[in-house]
Amino acid sequence: MANSPDTVHPIKAYGYGATDTSGTFSPLTFSRRVTGDKDVRFKVLYCGICHSDLHFAKNEWGVTTYPVVPGHEIVGVVTEVGSKVEKFKVGDTVGVGCLVGSCRSCQSCSNDLEQYCPKMILTYSVPYFDGTITYGGYSDHMVSDEHFVLRWPQNLPLDSGAPLLCAGITTYSPLRHYGLDKPGTKLGVVGLGGLGHVAVKMAKAFGAEVTAATGTLDGIIDTVSASHAIAAFLNVLKTDGKLVLVGRKIVGGSNIGGLKETQEMLDFSAKHGITADVEVVPIDYVNTAMDRLLKSDVRYRFVIDVANSLKAPLNEH
Repeated sequence: MANSPDTVHPIKAYGYGATDTSGTFSPLTFSRRVTGDKDVRFKVLYCGICHSDLHFAKNEWGVTTYPVVPGHEIVGVVTEVGSKVEKFKVGDTVGVGCLVGSCRSCQSCSNDLEQYCPKMILTYSVPYFDGTITYGGYSDHMVSDEHFVLRWPQNLPLDSGAPLLCAGITTYSPLRHYGLDKPGTKLGVVGLGGLGHVAVKMAKAFGAEVTAATGTLDGIIDTVSASHAIAAFLNVLKTDGKLVLVGRKIVGGSNIGGLKETQEMLDFSAKHGITADVEVVPIDYVNTAMDRLLKSDVRYRFVIDVANSLKAPLNEH
């Protein structure tokens, strides 16, 4: 059973969260842990809205713990570091993606594949090591073990770069893993949404030809999260072509990426000028944003301007 955050975590935080399966967001005060020896605490500046946030808010996957404060495309500025932190200092710009914990000792962790660790901890709505529930980036600040904090490249925009922490790595990783990152590769992308439009940019930066000519594709990256038929896609692949479904369903699958690869992806994106196409919104717009997201009414990713729109409750000092 989860411990009470108020007793284990004395640092007050505030943000927007959902408290039931309606998925309606409202202002919420909650608690975060003190800064541990290996922890990095940072002020949240921007946080992308991922379709996973909508699934979690409505408990569509049956694993949500309420209240849920989503957000796993988080960019901010470091305000405090623990005594044993080596990679970051106060004032650094950093990011946190989909993961905030793993066992750090299994074969997957040893191979920089923390996303496959059996004890992997998501950034929000799951128990942390101390039994409390994790809260994401729809909030004023964040704290994470430094291993799960990313160094933000100097020339990578904060707002349009934030979605790379999920949409970017989720498409970059299968392109690399399945050898679809070679110049001249003929690649198809299914679903030109938050993930798909980034996949196109990643593929073009690798030198791939993003096309849809029948029977000639080396690979297809399928970014559609809804149930859909895939048989037709197989017809446009050449012999030994690869159909990769990102997310939770697998046909030669891929699931986000490890921390080393995520840092590599951010640096690659900065070098090649890759960002998401975003619509920046205030945090009190989040319910409207979720409604529009459900209708695919966004080109192509919402990003919350947390720092300029999230105001502390009047009774907070």
